[in-house]
Amino acid sequence: MDTPVHRIPVGISSCLRGDAVRYDGGHRYDREVNTRLAAYLEFHPYCPEVAIGLGIPRAPIRLVRTAGGLRVRGVQEGSLDVTAALAAYGRAAARDMDELCGYIFKARSPSCGMARVKTWHEDGRAARADGVGAFAAAILQAHPNLPVEEEGRLHDPGLRENFLERVFTRYRWLQLRVRGLTPARLVEFHTRHKLSVLAHNQAAYRRLGRLVSTAGRKGFRELCRRYEQELMAALQRPATRRAHVNVLQHLQGYVSKPLGAADRAELTRLIDEYRLGLVPLAAPLTLLRHHFLHHPNEWAQSQTYLEPFPRELKDD
Repeated sequence: MDTPVHRIPVGISSCLRGDAVRYDGGHRYDREVNTRLAAYLEFHPYCPEVAIGLGIPRAPIRLVRTAGGLRVRGVQEGSLDVTAALAAYGRAAARDMDELCGYIFKARSPSCGMARVKTWHEDGRAARADGVGAFAAAILQAHPNLPVEEEGRLHDPGLRENFLERVFTRYRWLQLRVRGLTPARLVEFHTRHKLSVLAHNQAAYRRLGRLVSTAGRKGFRELCRRYEQELMAALQRPATRRAHVNVLQHLQGYVSKPLGAADRAELTRLIDEYRLGLVPLAAPLTLLRHHFLHHPNEWAQSQTYLEPFPRELKDD
């Protein structure tokens, strides 16, 4: 893969970095985020509650269901409604996030939670945990293609790797935009990401292929906008074991001919063992990378699927 010269810029809720900005004067330092991920990601911290002038410490706020929709209000009766202030700050902050490659939100926060935030009725009774924080909602609306996650979900290896794949893909896309998008460069970019997309969404793989095939026609800027949207949406869908097996067998076809019978049989066995859940995905991938070093294939080795992000970030 292309190793970034600098760490990749990613937004993050300030409390997850260890900043004492929570309503009780504390923080929610996350070790996984601040150790392994921080080696490759440059965090840009945001605390919307402090940014709109709420003090430290402060009375807690929560999402309240009203006839006019969800509001962000203080827990104490008669407290100030900060819905508009948080949304306005979110829209303002979003204007400076074009170069971010991802965002890590604080889970269950009435300002920063991106999903499943607890809501309340106006009479104080608990409602459903299906809200979205007011600040997070503004960011998600302004940047629908931005890879986002919550810190708790990043402790799940599969969800973390999906997030990182999307972050590094967006990084490569933004680097391409800096170089200058041309039909030829778009085709090259898509070619390198073909198998990654195939592992996530076969239908999107076909749609993106058809889209790129028209790159030399009019409306190239709109085509690139549609391509980015479709690409990031496709990668957000979790890759299945069956789809991975399909891609592994596809790659196997590029190296099988020069291999001896024993090596071919070993590779086939490892792919089948992965299909049965007996070995991790890293096992057949490592063997494929080994064989491509000895039997190079330019197209196959250019695929980001073989290394979507640095191996040090994987749980092998």
